[in-house]
Formats: sequence, structure tokens, C-alpha cells
Amino acid sequence: MGIREDVNLLGRTLGQVLKEQEGEDFFNLVEQTRALVREVRGGGDDQALRGMITGLSAADASNLARAFTWYFQLVNLAEEYERVRALRTQTGVRPQSLEQALTELKAQGLSAAEAEALLSRLQLELTFTAHPTEMRRRTVRNHLSAVARDIPHLEDDPTSVNRIAAHVEALWSTPELRRLRPTVLDEVKGGLHYVSSIAQALPSLQHDLQRAFQNVYGQSTDARLPLRFSSWMGGDRDGNPNVTSQATHDTLQVHRERARELLLGAVQQAYTDLSQEEGQEEEGHGSYRTELRELHNAVRDAEAVDLLPRLEALRTRLIAEGQRRTADQLLTPLLTLARVFGQHLVSLDIREHSGLTGAAVAQLLRAAGVENDYLNLPEHAKLELLTRELRSRRPLWPAGEALPEDLERVIGPIREVQAAAKVVGPEAFGHYVISMAESVSDILEPLLLAREVGFRVLPVPLFETLDDLTNGPQIVWELLSLPEYRAVLDRPDGGSDMQEIMLGYSDSNKDAGFLAANWALHEAQRKISAVCQRAGVHWRFFHGRGTSIGRGGGPASRAILGQPAGTIDVGIRITEQGEALADKYSHPVMARRNLEQALYGLILAAARPAQDPPAEWMTAMNRASAASAEAYRQFVQDADFLPFFEQVTPIHEISRLNIASRPVRRPGAPTLSNLRAIPWVMSWTQDRANLPGWYGLREGLETIGVEQARQMYAEWPFFRTVLDNAQMSLAKSDLLIFSEYLTLVSPAEGSTRLSGHIRAAFEQTVELVQQVVGAELMANEPRLRESIKLRNPYIDPIHRIQVELLRRARSTEGGLDEYERALMLTLQGVAAGVRNTG
Repeated sequence: MGIREDVNLLGRTLGQVLKEQEGEDFFNLVEQTRALVREVRGGGDDQALRGMITGLSAADASNLARAFTWYFQLVNLAEEYERVRALRTQTGVRPQSLEQALTELKAQGLSAAEAEALLSRLQLELTFTAHPTEMRRRTVRNHLSAVARDIPHLEDDPTSVNRIAAHVEALWSTPELRRLRPTVLDEVKGGLHYVSSIAQALPSLQHDLQRAFQNVYGQSTDARLPLRFSSWMGGDRDGNPNVTSQATHDTLQVHRERARELLLGAVQQAYTDLSQEEGQEEEGHGSYRTELRELHNAVRDAEAVDLLPRLEALRTRLIAEGQRRTADQLLTPLLTLARVFGQHLVSLDIREHSGLTGAAVAQLLRAAGVENDYLNLPEHAKLELLTRELRSRRPLWPAGEALPEDLERVIGPIREVQAAAKVVGPEAFGHYVISMAESVSDILEPLLLAREVGFRVLPVPLFETLDDLTNGPQIVWELLSLPEYRAVLDRPDGGSDMQEIMLGYSDSNKDAGFLAANWALHEAQRKISAVCQRAGVHWRFFHGRGTSIGRGGGPASRAILGQPAGTIDVGIRITEQGEALADKYSHPVMARRNLEQALYGLILAAARPAQDPPAEWMTAMNRASAASAEAYRQFVQDADFLPFFEQVTPIHEISRLNIASRPVRRPGAPTLSNLRAIPWVMSWTQDRANLPGWYGLREGLETIGVEQARQMYAEWPFFRTVLDNAQMSLAKSDLLIFSEYLTLVSPAEGSTRLSGHIRAAFEQTVELVQQVVGAELMANEPRLRESIKLRNPYIDPIHRIQVELLRRARSTEGGLDEYERALMLTLQGVAAGVRNTG
């Protein structure tokens, strides 16, 4: 069977369930809707479809949205298995694999020793973050996982069809949406759902690395996977009052429990496999099983144990005693999990807004009688005070006196990660990320907070807006020039920690638009790398990417290879969130493939020597960025824009729905500036304008000129990545659907002007991009292009129902209360159908 047969069977199964559960009339309504949508897509009149949607009862509208949403959930499973099927049948060296990466390194002249040194230097860290487009309940995900497990057996096991039908039947009668806003712990457990698939993939990936090295260099290697995982869920406090110290405590407890489950299973399997009775036991060593039994009991009882050193020693013993196959094949699964997940599972970051860390430091200084008006000091005075305090070890808060509630809210989470680090090791905690870091003092302030509890943290500035990215290199230089801060980077073991710098794709895009944000990110990396190199400090960039193009999304390997040459020093860190987790990691084979592609990109990007692009390209991008940002800001700062935006997108409804634990806005009166980037992008995805993923690109390309842009596209990985991502965003945009959302807009002169402008800008941008790339949109991604084409007729009904429900909800007082559930279903349906939504 192939994907077409899988999709047809799943579609027929859903249709049969709809007939049985809702009756023949409803099934006919679904079929009629599908036929009418296809007719409209083919250029036919839409009056019959429009009339049918308008006449739907609330119950039928909700069920119709559900029917098409479930269709997409099932189709997504079929598409995922098709990718698994394709990977399993591939022969030879896979494109973008570890073996291809090593082959290319060898072709560049790197010896085996140099390749091993590169691998030992690098680390790819993936960071799980919460996201509102992953709205499915765990119950629903469990049913879908069961269906996914049976799809591969449709050919050889007749009973699999019945099991799938049973799960689809159960799904139809299962509430797919939460009645209450998800808690922080709900988001934590949802994000960690995919760890089990990743855990299954990691040993295979480790074997891939060893096999690839042997095939390319003709010798074995002890190189480890340069991979680790971290999380923001339960530690990201910026604008989320629900992430309390207790939430952080509970999150760390979940991490420990999941790590224990994974390790116990792996230790038990290794105990079963390592059955050799060593007649050659050395003095001081028990049998392999004795050692594994002791480790099992320590992990089970949550005791502090040197897990990794003891497993590494066991591997060394096996090899020394002539048992290398056992070491490589039977101990590697456990050893790999211990290396990557340890007893901590993922490292939890704390993220806090610089305004709150500054206020907390001001309160401490005031209580200690050091400074009564810290917040109003000029920057040079703040730095003088902070560096003086860093040279001291004294706490600022009076000993034995309880912290007030507002100060405890900021310092309490640090105390929680400190406690976790004592139990499972320092990797329980990752970094302290400072949102809206606009000065050196913003970065130093968390050091004083951590000192109050006697804990060492490494601060990570998050540069988010265009101004932040522009000023970032100077801020980092001033920071690294401080002896007091350099002492913070010095580890107790005599080594030195790297400086991590986080780059915000979301707010920079919302601030300046697609092209200007991408160029600002490029230049910030290039200049900050030069600063760190000049200061003699290793560095790593943390890319706060979303799943949508407007928030830095797109294939990870392409994004990594598109980074400026010479800017990847000791690795790279990337956020993983939303439906991307399900898309990439729901199946072990897909997890293995996505991880190897990301590692492929990292290895080759890190091997590229530092080299600036040609001066004329840099000059062209400076002009293009300025023109693009000006056009974008002129548009979003138009006096009529905000009311137009609130009418043409479901942003107002998204802000009220129980989608995520975090509010959609930062505190203050509703403005575009305090709207969070995720709902900003998500709202434009729902109406299919996808504005954040392309607007302003036309003006930028026009300043470059088609011929020069073609050369840049052909020869510059960064520029190619930018335009390829724009192609995806433009291809997923749909003016036919956007026109339906425009019917929600009042016929004011300003709204008419803005809607016409978006249409014209979109068409002109598509035409210009196609001229530059020399082909129709997505011609270089035929499978994805075909998938978009096939999906559109099935997404259309969900969009049209959403428009009708928005119209009804907005027409009466309290209308959203009546239509909340149905609207949430349409939001979920569009997210499932379009993917890459936020």
C-alpha cells in the first residue's frame, strides 16, 4: 500500500463513523460541502457554498469543522508514515545524513582526527517550548498514536482496520478540546510526550555516527552524539504569572520521574543482554550484571549516583575484555540515553523579563542600604554598583528574614533549580535568559539574585527587537570587557564556560518585518561572533525560532546552513515547539531523520571558515533591509491598521480562548507592541494572509534588482534560505480564503484601502520572487507543493465555517461564549491542515 491507499482507507473509516454516529444526513452534508468546495476551487460560483455555510446550525457548523479537522489529523498520520516508509526503503547514503556530512568533511581535507575534534567541540541543543497550536489533549494524542501504530500493518493484518475504526469511533465521541485553560503542568507533560520517540531514535543515531565514521574514514570512533535537550516549559516566566516557584518545582519533579522511567527501562534491557559471566573478573569489579543491578537500584530509589562515569567505565571494561560488539551494540542504548538525558531528562531554563529582574535587584539594594534609587541610576552608575557587588560574596537581604512575595516570585525559581541540581546534577538547570536585554546591567542583575541563594547561573541576553539586535554586539563587548563578569564564566574545575546569546526571531519580525529581521539577525550573529572571538571567549547562539516562517521556521538543516559563515563556534541551540514536535518526533524513524538532518547542517556549517559575503551583496542587503523595514512599518503603523487587523483575523477571539497558559499580550492596554509574536503570527495564518512571512520582501528585492538577486540566490546560502522560506510562506497563503475574512471587515475607507494593498502586495511579491528564483513557487519542493494543493480543498470548509462563526460571535453581546468551542475547533482544524502555523 502507498499513501493514497492509506488516506482513502482512513477517509472511508471516518465517513463510516460519521454515518453511524451522526446519521446519513450529516454524512451527506460533509460530502456536499466537499463537492461544493472543489467546484469553487475549480473556478465555479461560490453562492451555493456560501448559502449552505450561512444556513448551518451551530451544532452542524461545529460538527462539520470537527469532521474536516479529524480528516486532517488522520491524513497527517498517513503522511508521516509515508515519510517513514520512504526512509525505510532508501538505499545508499541518504542525503543530509551523518555519512554525507562526514564525506563532505573528508572532501574538504579534514582528517579523521580533525573530524573527531570537530564533533567533540560541537553541540546541538533543542529546547522544547509551549505553543498554542498544539492544543490537543493527551487523550486525543493517545488515540492518534494508536492509529499511527496500526497504519503500517494495514497490508498484513486485517484486524488493524478494525482497531483503527475503533479508535476513530472513540475519537469522534471524545471531547478534543480542554474545557479549562491548560495549566503549566499540562504544557510540560504535553511537550514531553515526544521524548519517548526521541529516546528510541537516539541509539540508532549513535550507531549511524559510528557506522558513518567507519565507512568514510575506515576506522572506528568513540565520538558521541553532539546532542542534548532543554526546556522552557515550567521555567519561562516572562509575562506568564502562572509560572510560579511551585510550577517550576512540579516541572522539575516531572523531569526526574520521566528520566527515571527511561533509564530503568534501558538498564533492565542492558541487564538482560549483558549475560556474560566474567570468569576474568578483576579485583574490585563485580560482574557486568552486578554493576547494572547497583545502578538500577540507585536510579529506582532516586539516589545520587555517578551514572555516566560508571557506565563509561563499564564500556571500557567490555572493550578491554574483548567484548567490543557487546559494548557497541548492547550497552550503547543505555549509554546514549545516560549521555543525552541523564537523571535530569532535559535542562530547565529560567526566563524572566529584564524589568522584573531590575526591580528585584533594586529591592535588594534598598533593603541592604546600598542604594535607594537603583532603577533611576544612569547605566555607568549601575555598572559601577553591580560590579562592586559582584566582587563581594555577601548576600543583600537580611539573614533569617523572609523575602516579600514579589521578591520571592523572582528568586524562588532559582532556589527550585538549585534544589534539583543537588539531586540529579547540574544539568537539571540550563541558563537564565533575560528577555528584553537592552543593557549590560540587564545581564548582570540575575547574578545578584542567584547569589542570594548561593547558586551559580549563566545569564543569556535575549535580543529581540531590531534595535536590540543592532545594539547587541556593543552590549556583548562591554559585558565581556568586565573582569567581574569574566570571573563568572570561569568554572570551579578550572575551565571556562561559553557565552550564550539568544536571538529573537518573533519580536524582530513583528518589529521590522520579514526581510529586515532576517538581515538584522544575520548581522547580529556576524558582529557578535567577531566580538567574542576578539575577547577570547567561546560562544553559542540560541535561536528562538517558531514553526512559522514569520517566526524563523522552516527546515532546521536549511536554517543552520543559512547562518553566516564562521558564526557557529561550539554549536547551536534552537527552540522546538507547537505542532513541530508532533511533525518531527511522533515516530522514532522521523525523530531519527529530523535529528540527523539538523546534525548534518550543524557539522557542515561549523566546518565553514569565517568569510564575509562580497561587499556588494552586503551593501545591497543593507539597502534592501532599510527599504523593507520602512514599507512594513509604514503599513502596520497606519492609523487604520490595528482595527483592520482585529477584524480580519481572529486575534480578539484567540486572546479569550483557553489555548495556552500564557496571556497573548504583555501587561498594558491592548496595542500592537505588547501583543506577543505567537498570536500575531497565528492570527495571520488563520486567515491565510501569512503577512509576517513575506510582507516587505517586494520592496527589498526591488532595491537589489532581479539580476543581482538571482546571483545572490544562486551563490549565497543565507539569501537562498531567506527566499526559500518566503516561497513556503507565499505558497501557503491563499487570497481566495483571505477574501472570506475580508467580509468581516467594516466597509470603511481605510479598511478597503488596506485590504486592496495586501492583495496587490502579495501578487507583486509572488511575481518578483518567481523572477528571482527562476521558477514557480516551491518548484524546488515538489512534494510539499503537491501536499499544499491537495490539502486546500479540505481546509476551505474549516476556514469558511470559522468566518461564519466569527460573524455570528461578533454580532451579539456575549456571542463568543456561545461559539467558543466551535471556534476553537476551527482554530485547531486550520492548524492541523496548514501546519507551521505559529
